[in-house]
Amino acid sequence: MEKTPFKVYLSVVSAMVFWSLTFIFFKIANKTYPPFTIVFLRLFISSVILLVIAFFSGHLQKIRKKDLKWFIVIALVNPFLYFLAESIGLTLISASLTGVIIATIPLFVPIGAFMFFRERLTTLNIIGFIISFLGVLVVILNKGFAFQASPLGILLIFLAVLFAVAYTLLVRRMIHHYNAYTITSYQNIVGTFLFLPLVLIFEFNEISTADHSIRAFSSIFYLAVFGSSLAFILFNYSIKILGAAKTDAFTNIIPVLTAFFAYLILGEAISLQMITGIAIVLTGLFLSQIGQGFTLKKNKRQWEI
Repeated sequence: MEKTPFKVYLSVVSAMVFWSLTFIFFKIANKTYPPFTIVFLRLFISSVILLVIAFFSGHLQKIRKKDLKWFIVIALVNPFLYFLAESIGLTLISASLTGVIIATIPLFVPIGAFMFFRERLTTLNIIGFIISFLGVLVVILNKGFAFQASPLGILLIFLAVLFAVAYTLLVRRMIHHYNAYTITSYQNIVGTFLFLPLVLIFEFNEISTADHSIRAFSSIFYLAVFGSSLAFILFNYSIKILGAAKTDAFTNIIPVLTAFFAYLILGEAISLQMITGIAIVLTGLFLSQIGQGFTLKKNKRQWEI
């Protein structure tokens, strides 16, 4: 069996680090700018950067007419619906808690693959899902089984998880026809136009009176360059080489990295309950990945577009 190049693992780990930090920099930017504006600016800046690079490099591929609908669907799911749920959710709950919930993405990918591609689910997949979900409950519930954070915020982040799963499955359908750069570029361009009306309708007055700062804008610049550009390129490239299930398995490290960065940069407390919950989540994720052996059988005809 051909050995996977080290650069692929470096790519996917780097993507996870970049995404872990996006929760932190969103919190910083949100002190100055409302959520839709942050997402719109990160997508707009990312789109400009990617188009300029494509002009000189030629990495941007031409879309076939029959695939146009799939690119629209991808952009609608992520960045539009994903960031819509995540950005509002992040205004309601902590970055650390968000990271824990986002870490459940690898659990839902095999379930989605089973539902849409009829790929096999094992007993360990199911056991891992249950254990990880219990870990999330440990983090979000107190001793009286009441939410420690905003229920709406938690619900929105879980919706973001579902949109992320849908995105992974859609990208897996397209990545064998288009390079990672092309998919990332078009999804950000379409996403920019989708968020613009939300900014103009709901947040224009707020941003016109905002106390602009270099710290807030530099945070948005990070979100654009590393969160919405480089991380997606590296992630989509990894899906092509490793497959959807194995690539998403690396999402397991997000809660640990997010909690660490939130403590280091934002000063968020890391409680024993948080550490326990993260450990349980990671245990469940580990079991679920053993259960699928990091590979999923595929029906080639179901992949064809």
